[in-house]
Amino acid sequence: MSAGRPRRWRLPAGWWLSAWWWCCLLWGGAGGYVVVSSVSWPLPEGGPAADELHSSSTEETLPALLEETGGLWKQSYPASAYREDAALGSGPAARRPGQGAAPSRMFSYRREGGGAAGRAGTARFLARYNTWGFVATRAAQGKIQGMPYGNCLLLSDGPANNSTGIPFFYVTPKDNTVADLLKNPVASLTLPEADGNFCRKNVIDPEDPRCARLTLTGQMVTVPPEEVEFAKQAMFSRHPVVRKWPRSYEWFFMKMNIEHIWLQSWYGEVSAITVEEYLKAVPSKG
Repeated sequence: MSAGRPRRWRLPAGWWLSAWWWCCLLWGGAGGYVVVSSVSWPLPEGGPAADELHSSSTEETLPALLEETGGLWKQSYPASAYREDAALGSGPAARRPGQGAAPSRMFSYRREGGGAAGRAGTARFLARYNTWGFVATRAAQGKIQGMPYGNCLLLSDGPANNSTGIPFFYVTPKDNTVADLLKNPVASLTLPEADGNFCRKNVIDPEDPRCARLTLTGQMVTVPPEEVEFAKQAMFSRHPVVRKWPRSYEWFFMKMNIEHIWLQSWYGEVSAITVEEYLKAVPSKG
C-alpha cells in the first residue's frame, strides 16, 4: 500500500444478516409485551385432545381447549379490561367495528353455579368439609354490650358417614361467645372455602371471592338430651383432641337451628338458598 493513500475498511461477510437480526430484535421489543398472569394446568398425556392442545399456542385457542366439558368454568375478561374500557366510554359488548380488537384475555374462569341444586350442593359441601367457622353474636356484657362480637369455633355437621348440614359445637359457658348466646341465641356462622384444597389446586387465593363462603343465620340452642350422643359422635370423630379438654370448663353441646342461608361464590354475587333445598342437597363441589 502506497504512502498517503487512504486505507479502505472492508465489512465482514454476512454483515447484512447481523444488521437485519438486530433491527428485528429492536423492532420486536417496541411492542412492549408484559406478562400479566401465569397459570399452569396438567396437560393430557396423549390422544386427540393432547395433539390439539400442543398444536395451539395463542390466547384465543388455549382457554377454549382448557375448559372442562362439564361447564364448571367459563371465560371472563380481567377486571382491568373493563376499567380501561370504562375510561374510554365503552365496554367489550359495546365495541364498534373498526374500534380495535377486544382486550387481551387472561386465563380467568368463572365457576358456574349449576342452578339452585348446584348452589345448595356447594353450601352443603362447605358445611361438611369445614372443621371450623366464624360465629358472630351480639355482645351481652362488658363495655362492648350490644355490639357485634365474632369468634372462631370448631364444628361438625355429623359423623364421617352421616352429613346432616346442621352445625354442632362443643362449647363452654366461660367463652364470651357462648355467654352471649345464652342471653341472645341469634347468631350467624360463616364457613370459608379456604379450609379445603379447591382454591389451592386451582391457583386461587383463599381471600379471592371465587373461593366460596357460606353464611348460616339462626338460633343457637343447647342440644337436647336425645341428640347428645349424636352430637358427641359428630364432634369427637372430627376433633378427637376435644376429648382431652379439661372437664372443669363445663363443656356442653350446641347446634344451630338454621333459618337463612346465603352463599357467595363470585365477586359480589350472593345467592339465597332455602332451608329445604339445603337440607335435601348432597354435598358436592360446583
